[in-house]
Amino acid sequence: MSQETIFSKIINREIPADIQYEDDKALAFTDVNPQAPVHLLIIPKKPIATINDIAEEDRELVGHLFVVAAKIAAQKGFADEGYRVVMNCNDDGGQTVYHLHLHLLAGKAFGWPPYQDRIKRAE
Repeated sequence: MSQETIFSKIINREIPADIQYEDDKALAFTDVNPQAPVHLLIIPKKPIATINDIAEEDRELVGHLFVVAAKIAAQKGFADEGYRVVMNCNDDGGQTVYHLHLHLLAGKAFGWPPYQDRIKRAE
């Protein structure tokens, strides 16, 4: 069961987005809240809410998202310098839109760990 999300509205052209890539399976567009000089979101056109909802039949589709990331990196000229690809899952994983998506980040050197993790403390 899938719910309408901002990403499904972008796919259906109900709201505008700075689309950088599109094919029959995927769409890539600029993140409206960029965390790097280049920050694109790569989404499947098929609505899949989280990593936990990926079915065996989605194997090729999910692999395709990574192929698209590599293709975009090569086309935009940052493949050789390097980039980061991230997929979050659920609230504690940092997911805010429940439509599977890759974050493609580039244009600067990234460190590790990527950020200070939230620590949940018992009250």
